[in-house]
Amino acid sequence: MQQAKTLRAPAPRAPVRSKAETQPDAAPGGAEGEPKARERILQAATKLFCQYGINAVGVDAVVAEAATAKATLYKTFGSKERLVEAVLEREGAAWRDWFLGELLKGEATPVMRLRRIFPVLREWFGQEHFFGCPFINAVAEHDKKDDRLRQIALAHKKVVLETIAGLAGEAGARDANGVAHQLGVLIDGAIVAAMITEDPNVALLAGQTADLLLAGFAAEAA
Repeated sequence: MQQAKTLRAPAPRAPVRSKAETQPDAAPGGAEGEPKARERILQAATKLFCQYGINAVGVDAVVAEAATAKATLYKTFGSKERLVEAVLEREGAAWRDWFLGELLKGEATPVMRLRRIFPVLREWFGQEHFFGCPFINAVAEHDKKDDRLRQIALAHKKVVLETIAGLAGEAGARDANGVAHQLGVLIDGAIVAAMITEDPNVALLAGQTADLLLAGFAAEAA
């Protein structure tokens, strides 16, 4: 699924500043301020990994974009692999806050909340910096027998599906987990299709299929 605009969704992304604006911040004793350096590295890595791919972007490109030193990156994250994990975890948290917040906000029935899924995704797909789901992209790029990134992706997906399953159960679905996984397949398919076609309206096609599913268990509940 989840990158976050990019898996980060339309929640406002902190702007990537110019090199002049991002010169290392001096801490007492002349050292670069570590929290500020960490944030710059995360912003730079997120931008580059999401647009160009993790394997296509080296550490040199990240530190150049972040206007920091390679030693600072390794001191802060230890390795590129740990940086990738930090980017995915932060992007996932930001995306979930936005996406689930959009589903749950205001007064609405559980079915109405579920029907928000694909219009909300369409909003994400229409963003300038939508490059697909960082988790799907990361797993696709890496060794399929390496479970490290897959486990991070599954943890992200689990939170989303649990929320959807809760709504489905409240709406009267007999198999709420089954409904959540069916909607999850539609969500993932729409994300991939939108990334490939650059057409936000694929979300509406997925939404039409979701409406048939929701109408079915809503009738059962009645």
